[in-house]
Amino acid sequence: MTTRPGMPTRPTGWPVLRTPKWMLAGGLVLVAGLVLVAIPHRPSTAQRAADLRGVVHDLNTDIESCAGGVTDSLIALRAIQSGTSHDVTTAVSIARTAAANCSPGNNMQMEDLVQYQIPESLASFHLDTAVNDLVTWGFPLAQRVQADVAAIVTAKTPAAARRATAQLRRDQRALDAERARIDALITSASRSLSAGVSPPSLPG
Repeated sequence: MTTRPGMPTRPTGWPVLRTPKWMLAGGLVLVAGLVLVAIPHRPSTAQRAADLRGVVHDLNTDIESCAGGVTDSLIALRAIQSGTSHDVTTAVSIARTAAANCSPGNNMQMEDLVQYQIPESLASFHLDTAVNDLVTWGFPLAQRVQADVAAIVTAKTPAAARRATAQLRRDQRALDAERARIDALITSASRSLSAGVSPPSLPG
């Protein structure tokens, strides 16, 4: 069929739908939002320092009763050895109670320590190793020290006392070595972030 000049041609096919401008703008905003979400958030040094302070506070809280028990056991031992106390029963009770407090199965704080998670912002400092070392410091190393204290004060012969004392010294060296590793990791992180925090206070 031919068309006469001046007559409009009849459109063919489906009409072309045009996207409203407001939808285009909304799509751009959505894409921009997704891009921003995909960009990893890098916490500031101040935020990381605050995270480190929180971690050290938590670790102090979790190890507190175990560490305090080690201190109490050694004080009781020194009192017996110096002659300022002859209460062996109390010294043994202190040592055994303190040893129980270092077990995750008997102490909720130690159980929390076993499950403790370091914030992702501090991952580069490998503080999860410090947490594991702190658990080991308490269980079994601190428990061994407290068992040695009980063995010394209940020794029936000088030879038995000497053997128990030698074992205590070996176990204290192991305790000190574990503490040194914990101190090094936390001190390094604190210096790097200028956080001004000290490692947990651990007796040896």
